[in-house]
Amino acid sequence: MDLEAVKKRLAERPYKVSDESRLSNETGTQLRLENQAIINVFDTGKVSYQGKNPEPVKAWLESSESSSSSNPEYSNNDVFVVYGHDLAARAQLEALLRRWNLNPLFLDQLPSEGQTIIEKLEKYTGQVQYAIVLATPDDEGHKSGRPDEKAFRARQNVVLELGMVLWLLGRKRVAILLKNPNDMEKPSDIEGLLYIPFTDNLEKEAGVTLAKEMSKAGYSITVDSL
Repeated sequence: MDLEAVKKRLAERPYKVSDESRLSNETGTQLRLENQAIINVFDTGKVSYQGKNPEPVKAWLESSESSSSSNPEYSNNDVFVVYGHDLAARAQLEALLRRWNLNPLFLDQLPSEGQTIIEKLEKYTGQVQYAIVLATPDDEGHKSGRPDEKAFRARQNVVLELGMVLWLLGRKRVAILLKNPNDMEKPSDIEGLLYIPFTDNLEKEAGVTLAKEMSKAGYSITVDSL
């Protein structure tokens, strides 16, 4: 992969180049990213990775080569899905995505290959354009000493994975489907997050909004399929 191809691919995701310089031995160019990853693009076409947490960047760049050749497992139709204990809501979301000819990826159904949960999440989010977080009222909680303020909230693993996909993909490529929003705490108060509320019928209440947001991210979803 040459330098221009790498820079073009990086521009499709929130991987911003903070510095570009020739390597000291003049055999290639070094790109330093804002997330502290470092990419060395050699004049021969070879690419190496350094710095802090370069794995998601590597997975994203390498998926661009494999998706168009020998590895049909991942494509632009893949969508990463985070969910908790509400299997009925998960089934509704999966049915909706498949009706749109999209391929939902569920972390627990993907091969681990000896990786930790975080490593596994980094790998697979590096190969998709978008993530949907299904935040359902699976737990209850309240401030210390204030049981009168008890409220429903998402599972801790859902909140953790939400933070990970926001960091790896960026705010514009993550949608949070929030079930029963009047009775449930939002997983985060970060400004600019996309929350799509629903109660019982996910497709009817959240489908159109979700389709519009995913279309902005490059997915082809026709009005007839809504």
